[in-house]
Amino acid sequence: MPLSLAAKRKHLHQRRYDFQGFEREDNLWDIEGRITDVKSYPFDNQFRGTIEAGEALHDMWIRLTVDINFIVQDIEASIDDSPYAICPSITPNFKKIIGLKVGPGWRAAIRRAVGGTEGCTHLVEMLGAMATVTFQTLYPAMIKHQAKLKEKTMNDGQPKKRPGIIDTCHAYSADGEIVRHEWPDFYTGTS
Repeated sequence: MPLSLAAKRKHLHQRRYDFQGFEREDNLWDIEGRITDVKSYPFDNQFRGTIEAGEALHDMWIRLTVDINFIVQDIEASIDDSPYAICPSITPNFKKIIGLKVGPGWRAAIRRAVGGTEGCTHLVEMLGAMATVTFQTLYPAMIKHQAKLKEKTMNDGQPKKRPGIIDTCHAYSADGEIVRHEWPDFYTGTS
């Protein structure tokens, strides 16, 4: 259901995110993101002169490369448009993300690595949102990988490992129907 009818208003700003996930031939995955900000009116910028209506104030990209365990293997950041000439010079700093795991604590780890003066607010914000895109992209491969691990665990007598997705949202609550059905050994509900 769409939002209700809005009050009479004037459009001023538009931010767009675009995320895509790709499976590579080398058993890694690329998650690409782009953020753009545009105004519906022209305005002056000290470094770029007049930024026309519809022209990007921000146009920034990230390619995050991860393995099946959600560990960042590589990252590339690019800034095509920004309000200041200095902004693109921070993109090499994003290599500090390599080795981090996309999952619980991801946003805090990003802030520690490239937050504040060590990064770009917009790229850091975009990286936070890329976590769910990473999960959505890897989910089918992750299920296959977990099935292989489960089979191995059953064969070697080791205890089963609790799937990391449990308790990450309402749908995956340990006491909920989905966990009861998908991972009954880790179901904590009463029925």
